[in-house]
Amino acid sequence: MKKIIVIGAGIGGLTAGALLAKKGHDVTIFESHGTPGGYIAGFRRKGFYFESGTLSFESSNAVFKMMKDIGVPDKVEFVRQKSGWVSPDFEGAPETYEEFKDMLRSAYPDEGTRLDRYFSETDRMVRVFKPFMAEKKRFLDILFSGIRLLRVYRRYGGTPLSKYTAGFFPEDTVLYRFFSSLGYPEMAAWILGGAIVTLFDDYWTVKNGMQSWADVMAERYRDIGGKLILNSYVDKILTRHGAAVGVSCGDTRYEADYVISACDYKKTFLELLDNRELVPSELLEKIGKNAVSEGFFTVYLGLGLSGDRLRSYMKVPHVMFFDDRPGMDIHDSSDEAFFEKTSIGLYSPSLINPALAPAEKSSLMVQATVPYRWMDNWGGGDRKRYLALKERVKDTMVKKASSVIPGLTDLIEFEDAATPLTYERYTHNTDGATSAWSWNPANMFHKSFQKVFVDTPVKNLLIGSCWATQIGGIPGALNAAYRCVKKIG
Repeated sequence: MKKIIVIGAGIGGLTAGALLAKKGHDVTIFESHGTPGGYIAGFRRKGFYFESGTLSFESSNAVFKMMKDIGVPDKVEFVRQKSGWVSPDFEGAPETYEEFKDMLRSAYPDEGTRLDRYFSETDRMVRVFKPFMAEKKRFLDILFSGIRLLRVYRRYGGTPLSKYTAGFFPEDTVLYRFFSSLGYPEMAAWILGGAIVTLFDDYWTVKNGMQSWADVMAERYRDIGGKLILNSYVDKILTRHGAAVGVSCGDTRYEADYVISACDYKKTFLELLDNRELVPSELLEKIGKNAVSEGFFTVYLGLGLSGDRLRSYMKVPHVMFFDDRPGMDIHDSSDEAFFEKTSIGLYSPSLINPALAPAEKSSLMVQATVPYRWMDNWGGGDRKRYLALKERVKDTMVKKASSVIPGLTDLIEFEDAATPLTYERYTHNTDGATSAWSWNPANMFHKSFQKVFVDTPVKNLLIGSCWATQIGGIPGALNAAYRCVKKIG
């Protein structure tokens, strides 16, 4: 039996903790927040439930396998996530990729030739990813698709989505702005096929809210002997003779044979590690400089509107309102008018499950991806300016969402908002990063998009979160957790 400390009770930390506890190890998870979950947490305000971060997940086979492995295969009800699209030119909730293509061809009949060229190339990437997402995988399909995937990766692994899109549409056109905005800003084009397959074939959420998932996992972890200490921020990762030997939390030191950092990579080495000389100077510099994935601004609304009425407007629980206007630049952190130009997403947990809002009412989240450290990192530390920016952006996004839900402002019974600084405060992710490192191939930290890197320069210190992979997410966190468990034995 080994003594193991896990920093962070997100899905990576909970998975690693439960699997290790199940093996008989002495495991303690420290979580700085008052509830487990990290980015799969959620909260209620005045009876309205909202997600704290993650709205959906992919790679369902890996998720369902994990739930079976830790012993709770039927304790959480997972449901398919349905998405819709709204713009000045089109509106629909396509259930298949073919319906998605038909929607765009109908909206832009004069662009048929360019659309055909775009879809012809993108379809090749979609076909490569499909066997990996299939519920029942066939060995030969995976083998041949793996070979084709390698070719796609070699061709587009270093190509940002904007450059890929510009090969089909002029950069001053609405279709260029639409297709280049899919996924994370400037993500590597080779990921596009997987993103499309995910959206239409393998997109899931939790009927009772993500927090219920985290709670089930935490309860199972405790039942098999794991210790979960909430409201406890780890101050330092303690080392001796080049190896991690425990952590300090408050005035108390806790010893361990292994420490798993299931939290932010940058903070692990730049703030928590007690001896930075254990990390090569060039690696420390790289950790400090490398970009992380973009953050979100989220508006949380409790509405005096029945689910039936809300569904008549949104049609499905998750809607992308495409409103990218000329001049919108996700890389321009000084553009005060950014939110007037950008697209937004609308998500209603209560359309997934009416119990997530009071009777005859609805919960709604409105989100937008934010430029890094917008407006001098939201006011340059000036509290008054921060609140003014936050309020102005909230009002702008509510107004924009009114294009989908008429009269939205008059329906609001509860409202709040979160900036990237809010997300950083609660998750400790640098700049409120939503999915670990940047998805832009020009900003890679890990040397591969496809591999998992849990080892560190510090002996017995492992990375057990989505930060062990380049593009993070729930699949990345699970892969890291399993790799840590295998390493420890």
